[in-house]
Order: sequence, then C-alpha cells, then structure tokens
Amino acid sequence: MKIIPLGHASLRIKIEDQILLIDPWLEGNPAFPDDRRADALDGVTAIFLTHGHFDHAAEIQAIADETGAHIYAIVELASWISETLKVEATGFNKGGTITLGEVKVTMVNATHSSSLPLSDKLIYAGSEAGYMVSGDGHTIYISGDTDVMADMQVFNALHAPDIGILCAGGHFTMDMHRAAFAARTFFNFKTVIPYHYKTFPVLAQSADEMIKHLPDVQVIEPEPMVAIEM
Repeated sequence: MKIIPLGHASLRIKIEDQILLIDPWLEGNPAFPDDRRADALDGVTAIFLTHGHFDHAAEIQAIADETGAHIYAIVELASWISETLKVEATGFNKGGTITLGEVKVTMVNATHSSSLPLSDKLIYAGSEAGYMVSGDGHTIYISGDTDVMADMQVFNALHAPDIGILCAGGHFTMDMHRAAFAARTFFNFKTVIPYHYKTFPVLAQSADEMIKHLPDVQVIEPEPMVAIEM
C-alpha cells in the first residue's frame, strides 16, 4: 500500500487493486508541485470527497473529466455534482460502506461545516465526513476536517484503524495538540500522518507538538508526491 500526499488535505492512496483520490485539489494548492499533475492522476479508479469546501472539492469537475474516475460523497454533495456539474457521482451517508474490488470505504462522522460557493453566496453541501479505508491488511482513518469527537472511540471499537491521517493545522480544524489528544485517547494507531497544515500562514507550520505528545507512535510528516509505503 502506498499513501501519497498531494499537499494540504489531498491524498492519493494505492491500495489493493484501487487507486483512490481523497479530496483532490491540485491547481491552486500551494503545496502541490504543478509539474506532477499527470503523476498524481495516473490510473485513478475512484474519488472520495469529505465535504464541499474549496480546498477539498473546487477542482472536482476537471479531475473527474481528466481521470474518468467515479466520485463518491455524501448524498447532497454527490447530487449537486451530478446535477450541476454533469459528472457521475454516487451519494452515500455516514455508516455506509462502498466496496471497490478488495477495498472497503466506510463514511464516518466529522464535526466541521460544508458549503459550496455559488455566485455571491454559499450553498449547503451536505454534512462533513471522514472515511475508514480498509485493504492490504490495514485500516486507515482519514479524519477529514474535524475537531476531536467522542465518536472517535466508537470508530476505534468498530474499525480498529492502525493508520491515522489526521487534520492538525488548527484554526479551521483541530490543531496538533488536539489531534495528538484524539490519537492517544481514542485510538491505537501504529502510524499517524498529520495533514491540513503548513499550506497557509494561519495553519500550523510544524508537527513537532504532535510528535512530542505521541512518543510511542510513528508520526510521519508528509511531503507532497513522496510515497509513504506501509
């Protein structure tokens, strides 16, 4: 299995017979190397969105057109994509599971917000979410944008993820301290990958605080387009 960060909160995951994109945002992403676009999109089989904010879903029509990959998202967001962008999308909801070959992706709760820009206003884009992705002998918890939740204890009991990809930039999501608290309080991760940080000045620029609070966990600071092999 290879987890390839694309910068900010975008991910490419090669797992079993699938290549998944999570919240792909490349053009305009200050962390993504523009000359690697073809590499990032090569062979993609499915796209999953956690919510509708621009730094997660702004480029979804272009990327879907380029890859031909099917989109999966919460019902309201998927319906908007299908009806407005004329791109194929399947809606599901929290607790639901999509099976793609040998890979299972379960939508789980998050606590954040979700909207889309339309002309001079924001429109509702369904509820925010995270994902559990299982395959190749691993389960990855992708938090999406969230704060700490007691729900995380249930997630661990049901899914037992060994890898956590946790938003940790602060301001818009939980910060490094809160993400580390969530990891050590509710989960038994072997590996944690912080994301949604370093890209904008208002966000955390270092994962040092997370590393300090998770001495018994492998914390991997992601680099765009550098594969993390598990």
